This record gives sequence, C-alpha cells and structure tokens, in this order.
Amino acid sequence: MTRLILNGQSAQLPQVREAVFASRRAGADLEVHVTWEKGDAARLAEQAGHAGRSRVIAGGGDGTVNEVVNGLMRLTPERRPALGILPLGSANDLATSLGLPLTPGEALEAALYLSSRPVDVARLGDRSFLNMTTGGFGAEVTSSTPKSLKRLLGGGAYSLIGALKAWQHRPYPGRLSWADDQRDASLFVLAMGNGIQSGGGQRLTPGARLDDGLLDILLVRDFASLREMAAMRRELLSRPERGTFVETFRTPWLTFEGEDDLPLTLDGEPLQSRGFHVEVDAGALELVVPEGCPLLGLSMPGAGASWSRAAS
Repeated sequence: MTRLILNGQSAQLPQVREAVFASRRAGADLEVHVTWEKGDAARLAEQAGHAGRSRVIAGGGDGTVNEVVNGLMRLTPERRPALGILPLGSANDLATSLGLPLTPGEALEAALYLSSRPVDVARLGDRSFLNMTTGGFGAEVTSSTPKSLKRLLGGGAYSLIGALKAWQHRPYPGRLSWADDQRDASLFVLAMGNGIQSGGGQRLTPGARLDDGLLDILLVRDFASLREMAAMRRELLSRPERGTFVETFRTPWLTFEGEDDLPLTLDGEPLQSRGFHVEVDAGALELVVPEGCPLLGLSMPGAGASWSRAAS
C-alpha cells in the first residue's frame, strides 16, 4: 500500500481529488492523509514506515516534501519507504529539476508507478534536506516573499522581491571550513546544493547531482559598489572555481561560524543560525524518479519506459 500525505491547502483542489479517484479506479491501493498543521507531514511519514508502507508520496510544495523527508529520516534504513512527489506548490523546484510531471493526474501516476533510486540526503544540524539550503541574501528573499504573492506570480515572485531588496542587503561575515580548505568570507549568497535550483527556478548549483555523495557549493562574496556588483554578475555567468566574488566547489561537508545570525532557507523553509555543520548521507533514501533523470549522475539499470504497477 502507498500513503499519500497531502498538504491541507491542496486537499480540496478538484484536479487533485480527481487524480486520487482515478488512481483508485485504476487499481492503486492508495491511502490519503491530509495535514492540518506544521509537523503533521513528518509524523505521518514516520508512521507510514512503522506501518510497513513501501512508498510515501508527498503532495504539496517543496516545504511539504522537506517535512516528509525529515519524517522518513527518523526511521531506520530498513523501515524507510521510497518517496514519491506530487508537486502542488508555487515553485516545485525539486520536482521540476527531477523532470517529473507537474499536472496532478500525471504526477500522481508517476509517483505511484515509476521506479525509485537511492539518493543522497543532506543534514544541517538536526534537519535534513533533499534539494538545497541557501544562506544570506537569497534566503532573505525566500523568507520575505509573501505566500499570497508566491501563489499569484509563481517563481516570478522571488525575482520581484529580490529586485526590491537588492540595495538593502547586508553582508554576513564568518568563517567557512570544508573537506579541502577553510577561509574567512563576507557572504552575500551561500548555496549548498544537493539539487540544482531554489527560489522558484534560480539555478544556483547547476552541476549538482543527487547521487554523488557531495554538496555543490556556490559562495558569493559581498560587493561595495555598482561596478563590483556588475563584476560579480559576470562571474556568476562563468562560475569560476575561485574568482574575486564567486567561488564554486564540491565537498561532503561544510561548517560555517558567523559573527551574527545567518538567514537560511532549507528546501524553502526559513530558519536562522549563527553557525552550522552540514554533511551528506550518501544513498540514504529511495526517491521515485523518471527514466533518464537529469539529477542522477549514475546509470539507471532496469528503469524502463513503461511503469510497473508493483508499487501498490
């Protein structure tokens, strides 16, 4: 049996209800649990593992997916169900990057019957994330974008709020350490990508893969003038390994020690921390993905074009 954990704000959408009814008519053994408040999705995911469910589907936005992942990671590996995604949010960054369908009927069908593959899960303190954590200016934008504007404009809401806040940013000084190096930096943006995009389509770590055991890091240092801002934007296009303002590298872990609280968004969920340690748990979770998924660097043996209905 498969458990669908459905964000309460999406539960009454006609296209979602029809997708569930159509799947059941087609023979899917699908139980639906609707969330009421924060924490429900994690609790229901953990319960699904204890109940012996083989697959859990997160129905909602990136925040719902993150909460379900955190519930699954509370389980021992042998009890951990595979994760499917029914994308119903305003951004759907992870589902889009995976190449999953975005319409409810097709997406639920894919979540039920596509094959799963082991993927890495990153952990920041006691919180897990599957896609990306950002810090600094990008995190300020994501956390300050009103939900009503996200629903109205989709990913464009983040660009709008970012433009409004661009000249109100502040630097975040601190010390970064990782597997190969360490240095002081005055941060403008810090992105730690297991996946490739965040904030409604911003491709911050386009080379990231979900199965390589590494985080892709984008470090953007603070700038002090329009000229420096223009130079920073040029470097972002070329993405140097170590430029004046932009640096990129891969690492299995990273530590930050800041002078002040750094705003963060963990798969879109806001938090703040003066210091943190993030590391990768390689192959920790089975994720339902399409054949030829662009976020997997390894081959996908046995993932045929037809969908096996064995998952239910």
